[in-house]
Amino acid sequence: MSTKNSSRFMPLVIAVCVVVGILIGTFYAKHYGGTKLGIINGSSNKLNALLRVIDDQYVDTVNMTDLVEKAMPQILAELDPHSTYIPAQKLEEVNSELEGSFSGIGVQFTIQEDTIHINSVVPGGPSEKVGLMAGDRIVMVNDSLFVGKGLTNEKAMRNLKGPKGTTVKLGIKRASEKELLDFTITRGDIPQNTIDAAYMINDKFGYVQISKFGRTTHVELLYAIAQLTHKDCQGLIIDLRDNTGGYMEAATRMVNEFLPEGKLIVYTQGRKYPRMEEYANGTGSCQKMPIVVLVNEGSASASEIFAGAIQDNDRGTIVGRRSFGKGLVQQPIDFSDGSAIRLTIARYYTPSGRCIQRPYENGNNSEYEMDWINRYEHGEFFSKDSIKLDEDQKYYTTLGRPVYGGGGIMPDVFVPQDTTGVSSYLIEVSNKGLILQFSFQYSDRNRSKLSECENEDEMYQYLRRQGIVDQFIRFADSKGVKRRNLLIHKSHKLLEKSLYGNIIYNILGREPYIRYLNQSDATVKTALEILEKGEAFPKAPAPTPLNETDNEGKEKRTAQADSFVEDATQLFRYAAVC
Repeated sequence: MSTKNSSRFMPLVIAVCVVVGILIGTFYAKHYGGTKLGIINGSSNKLNALLRVIDDQYVDTVNMTDLVEKAMPQILAELDPHSTYIPAQKLEEVNSELEGSFSGIGVQFTIQEDTIHINSVVPGGPSEKVGLMAGDRIVMVNDSLFVGKGLTNEKAMRNLKGPKGTTVKLGIKRASEKELLDFTITRGDIPQNTIDAAYMINDKFGYVQISKFGRTTHVELLYAIAQLTHKDCQGLIIDLRDNTGGYMEAATRMVNEFLPEGKLIVYTQGRKYPRMEEYANGTGSCQKMPIVVLVNEGSASASEIFAGAIQDNDRGTIVGRRSFGKGLVQQPIDFSDGSAIRLTIARYYTPSGRCIQRPYENGNNSEYEMDWINRYEHGEFFSKDSIKLDEDQKYYTTLGRPVYGGGGIMPDVFVPQDTTGVSSYLIEVSNKGLILQFSFQYSDRNRSKLSECENEDEMYQYLRRQGIVDQFIRFADSKGVKRRNLLIHKSHKLLEKSLYGNIIYNILGREPYIRYLNQSDATVKTALEILEKGEAFPKAPAPTPLNETDNEGKEKRTAQADSFVEDATQLFRYAAVC
């Protein structure tokens, strides 16, 4: 063969050799490569590679979608306790809690004896418009029987909620009617308030309870303040107990109502998230009104932003027990399939510079979630002295009062949890849900008579004459909890309070229920005493002689004060509803 012909076929020969080499390499990789797969060549693509290998080679058929859904929460749990994954079917429910409204039929219900009982009907909502009433039972949904042991709150809401403008047909059993009543309801927007109560607690002072920080909370607060101001409110109790948080923006807007211009509210900072600061702009409606803020171990996140800003700026007094300790900021990130994650991107810091996130270990969320039990067992709920404050996390307010980071907001005035009257009998009937069951059944049987009471005081006076506790004891006995006279005598007042409170809630609603409970609430009473004594505004600590030990504290206070001045010059229940 000539040199000319050889050069003509050379490209073809090279191509054949390359293909043969690839085939041989692939064969050996598959049969002799063990677990060393060529596609797994770095940590960044191991997860995708693993899923492809499982899908391609695993011994059994695998539902890859289900596998990914289960893996997502586990991966995020390795980061921190508050980075979470929200499946598509739960995202709307999660968002609706903070968005201020959702689409549904407009009823509040509980499931009793495998049947949906309507507790109340939202005024002006779709159900009220067609004639549904409190006390009605929903037994049919879209011509199908909707009762039985498999009935749950989740199943009920899945069938009763729905897009605005869609319809649902209900079969209703009403006590006054022999036959089932049929109603066709067009779903609509149902408002979801985040302020559960706003009223004058006496002639001079107002009370506002906030359940969460949602999209509409600031507007709700402005309305509540306007109503209370019209009644000559001269001081305010803001109740954030068991408020688990919500939108940080809602908290900063609400704090702005109480702080003078230029005061730092909060700042956030993360590895890829530059420092962002929020300052009061001077437009607040209550900049000089005395305020007391109530917190407990259930107050978290945005609640702690609010309380921390008030405390660090010496704007009001914090009363209660140490708050939860969540100082991490989550950013929502949505996926195309309708699911989402809430990824921690920064920490937030109170004006004094403290991060109040309590310690956690990556991947050990169970220990983190059980922290409140550890606090309880350690005695923190009952004695301020049981709380160990970290001196390395010591900061100072603008007046020089010491405050601490590293685990929640420590109140200025500690109020222990009251366990007087607690007995094993009370715990047993509570844990078995018997108080709620009896309260609902009593309310349902006597709804007509109870509805004649115009407020919680009238209903309380009526219930006192009915022997409610004795009726309950007989009910509990029929459910397997034997009468124990000494324990019942010890817990009589708490039983009475719980039973009366739940009946008031069932008939009159959330605010009258809160008003009734507050009459004997030790934390509320303490807050009221502070306002009545004119002690809501904190005072600077008395000066102490400096010694060698104090010098370090003085230097830290000076440095923090300088930092604060520098920053100031810059510019940032029981029933379900469907």
